[in-house]
Amino acid sequence: MKKHLAVLSSFGLLALVLAGTQPARAQVTATAPKDSAPSFSYAPTDDTNNPALQAWQQAFGASHNERMQWWRAARFGMFIHWGVYSVPAGMWNGTNVPRSGSEWIMNRGKIPMADYEKLPAQFDPEKFNAEEWVSIAKNAGMKYIVITAKHHDGFAMFHSQASAFNIYDATPFKRDPLKELADACAKAGIKLGFYYSQAQDWNHPGGAAAGGHWDPAQDGDMDKFIDTVDIPQVKELLTNYGKVAVIWWDTPVNMTPERAERLLPLLKLQPDIISNNRLDSKKLTGDYGTPENKIPTNALASDWETCMTMNGTWGYRAADSKWKSTDTLLHNLVDIASKGGNFLLNVGPTSEGLIPAPSVERLKQMGDWMKVNGVAIYGSSKSPLKAEPSWGRVTQKGDTLYLHVFDWPADGKIVVTGLKNKDIAATLLASGKKLKTSAADGGVTISVPATAPDAISSTIVLKLKGAPEVE
Repeated sequence: MKKHLAVLSSFGLLALVLAGTQPARAQVTATAPKDSAPSFSYAPTDDTNNPALQAWQQAFGASHNERMQWWRAARFGMFIHWGVYSVPAGMWNGTNVPRSGSEWIMNRGKIPMADYEKLPAQFDPEKFNAEEWVSIAKNAGMKYIVITAKHHDGFAMFHSQASAFNIYDATPFKRDPLKELADACAKAGIKLGFYYSQAQDWNHPGGAAAGGHWDPAQDGDMDKFIDTVDIPQVKELLTNYGKVAVIWWDTPVNMTPERAERLLPLLKLQPDIISNNRLDSKKLTGDYGTPENKIPTNALASDWETCMTMNGTWGYRAADSKWKSTDTLLHNLVDIASKGGNFLLNVGPTSEGLIPAPSVERLKQMGDWMKVNGVAIYGSSKSPLKAEPSWGRVTQKGDTLYLHVFDWPADGKIVVTGLKNKDIAATLLASGKKLKTSAADGGVTISVPATAPDAISSTIVLKLKGAPEVE
């Protein structure tokens, strides 16, 4: 992964272009430690003549809204960064390789292919249990999972016929964890997606590398790499693992429109699949934008998803103990939902196949909160208010507003500034207790009990008569 902000998906961009409107650049707020991985520019362009964009719109534009319905309702998913890089876990020859996430260790440590290819012999994740992983996600309130099928190191986490550099053929494990995960997700009703690094590949000749190759063995023809590795592996992923909900591309180094266009037809193998906007170097194709470790300060014009680490790395790093608190993670989830986005929260399993205990603990706590308050997140839309309240955030479902109160008022009064509706019924979501309201020119005031129902975020339900009226 790398530092990355995509403001608009191509579908939203095309709609703005056709309407004669120039897309605005969104401001973002950093919510995680700075990642020193390469920062690629993903600001939108108006290159409507781009062949990849034209191919995308012709094949997938008309079905965009229909395909996105489940995703917009889900709001919360699990990202899993797992690979052979979990063996060194951020250390190489006794030295910490601190730059970027641990999944970048080969690039940051300039490790030769021949040396890196010795790692799979040490990778035997016997404690991996697909049903346990899916249960952790489901109990956290997550509705979908996206797992790294192949990261930039080129190591496939599935049994691929296109390259022997995969978990089945190159390790003592001799199992296909993606197949096991697909079966467990289908059983539990969780949607499954695959992350696939289509451009960067540091272990197959011709694959791209941020900053350039450091080993002559990496040199080769990128078009041949796409033909012999990318296309057959993506075809395997979209053919052999049942229904695939998401394809999550990443870091399109040297990924020209013409190269991206060669991969697009493969998506027809899964007619309902949705894809992010990181396939081509001009970020023009795809269904949604992908801010990384950032949350926009304002709602964006089209579909978007913030992916975020729980600590400072995506893949497992043994030395990283800088965990975000459950409070922060839940506030981020609410903040993102209040702006109409999805939250893809990452876990980085160990080389044994275990999700780290601090991640499991935080996900359980988030799940406890979601069991009570999830109705205010799932299927919600962005806040209709023109300004963020000082006390928290707001989500909406039709004529119902959900007030997510982070800072419970000492004076027992919550003011919803700018809300003009007069006929309002207010209740606490957790208990159903009715609350008194009063409307004035400046907004609506709600009288609340002295003690917050939840120490992290309490939810108040405002049932309006008609649509929200704001000023």
